[in-house]
Amino acid sequence: MTATIDGLPRWDFSVVYPGIDSPEFVAGFETTFARVDEVVRLFDDLNLDEQIGKLVTDETIRAVETVIERVNSVYESIETLSSYLYGHVAADSFDDAAQACLSEFEQRVLALHKLGPRLVAWLGSLDVDALVDLSRVARDHAFLLRLFQEAARHLMSPAEEALAAELYLSGGSAWAKLHGNLTSQILVPIGLDGETQRRPMSEIRNLAFHEDRDVRRRAFEAELQAWEVNALPIAAALNGIKGETNTLNARRNWSDPLDLAVFQNHIDRPVLDAMLEAARESFPDFRRYLRAKARLFGTGALAWYDLFAPLDIGNRDWSYDEATDFIADQFATFSDRLRDLALRAFREDWIDAGPRPGKVGGAFCMFLRGEESRILANFVPAYGGVGTLAHELGHAYHNMALAPRTILQRTLPATLAETASIFCEKIVQEAAIERAPADEALAILENALQDTTQTVVDISSRLLFEQRLLAAREARELSIEEINDLMLDAQRETYGDGLDGDLLHPYMWAVKPHYYSVDPFYNFPYLFGLLFGLGLYTRYRQDPGAFTPRYDDLLSSTGMADAATLAARFEIDLGSFDFWRSSLDVIRRQIDQFLQLTDDGRSLPRNAG
Repeated sequence: MTATIDGLPRWDFSVVYPGIDSPEFVAGFETTFARVDEVVRLFDDLNLDEQIGKLVTDETIRAVETVIERVNSVYESIETLSSYLYGHVAADSFDDAAQACLSEFEQRVLALHKLGPRLVAWLGSLDVDALVDLSRVARDHAFLLRLFQEAARHLMSPAEEALAAELYLSGGSAWAKLHGNLTSQILVPIGLDGETQRRPMSEIRNLAFHEDRDVRRRAFEAELQAWEVNALPIAAALNGIKGETNTLNARRNWSDPLDLAVFQNHIDRPVLDAMLEAARESFPDFRRYLRAKARLFGTGALAWYDLFAPLDIGNRDWSYDEATDFIADQFATFSDRLRDLALRAFREDWIDAGPRPGKVGGAFCMFLRGEESRILANFVPAYGGVGTLAHELGHAYHNMALAPRTILQRTLPATLAETASIFCEKIVQEAAIERAPADEALAILENALQDTTQTVVDISSRLLFEQRLLAAREARELSIEEINDLMLDAQRETYGDGLDGDLLHPYMWAVKPHYYSVDPFYNFPYLFGLLFGLGLYTRYRQDPGAFTPRYDDLLSSTGMADAATLAARFEIDLGSFDFWRSSLDVIRRQIDQFLQLTDDGRSLPRNAG
């Protein structure tokens, strides 16, 4: 494990190339794009644009098989190269050489992206049933081919799709890059230890977990002031990207941006509606938890900066080494395969663990190559850091399960992308609560409720905000104040009296990178993932022996069937309100347990900060 000055490891990409400036990288970069050029020539040689709607013949089958195999191969190389370059930029946005290479990559990969609509239009126009009957390659990709049939109905003309792809680099992609680079480089002035210091935004936001309420308050106020100072370019990015989203959706005949998001996530509106209805029903339960926590702190209501505040009992530091050892031990209770995946990630430096200037905030996992992933975290030496690490390792396990599939077969929706991460996080969480002393168990339980409050309540607020933002953006650009008001309204509707309505976070639209994507609504899939993951975990606990092999097969198949079909393997009906309510009941029981252990806030010493 390669340790940094702060004792936390950084991820290692040298297994792909020694460095951005190495001859190996230069050669690999050029080889990859030579293969892209070959695929472009293949599309032209086969005259795909003239083959739309043709009957399925032997010649057609040969063309389909050749194209699918070549596209799979080149996208495999592209994904590895993309992860390699983005990994450098995400870990250090000050790295000008990596930024330049990523920009060149985005320019040159455009040729491949422009093939996407042509591929969808051609394959989506063919008789899929005939293809599946006559071709093994088509049969292996049958689900994708049927998705293409629907997607083809929402394509603009070939010339318009090509233009949209070209303009994306100076439009949506540029706005997203502006947001990422700007927010990762903000240094926030804050008074700490008797002096004014300038700290990266990621460190300031991590102070939301500090045990001292005055530190949390000062960090929150400093954060809001920094967002206010930087809001103008960020609001321009948000207006720009949402304007592009609305324009493209209208031209592609999507009546509602949410319809596109539902299609991309392999569900339907009845499934989404049932889930959201169950979530809304649960808001009063989350407010009970938030009010109880406020009583523990001796405040009338929680401020936004109290959401992640630890209780003043049962808290202990978790070193990074303790976290990795505990995670590996608990993963072993599920399977040796899961444990070995975690050990390999630790041993081979898949993880960039600590916050620092220039590094993006939050946490994520990305596929690198074969069975390998890379994980970015901003580790907090508390149980929250342990849970986040277990969550991201779950994504890595999912990537490993998908490794035998082709790149097209493992292109899964965000709804199912959270399946393994939620599951792995739950394994570690339950073990931590069970093994800890009573006070520490309560603190871990409270940490779990912090997370689920974010996923159920806050995600719901983000969905409301984005729906209203997109609707308002159809008329004109919105001012910073108008965007803030939309965010505050959504927070008030979801958190209700669980939080102090005068101490909310109007700039959460600037914080979350998910808003800065041309594809909208990167929010409700997290709610889906949590509740689907809890439903699967409940079935695992009922019969662990029979569950494990079926679960691994499910993970391997998440890009090859819609969510309802996969859920049915475990007797889950996603269109049923009762299923979503039953998953939320797991969280309600935790809330009841929290209230019982704290006696509604009366049995613990009050924490004023």
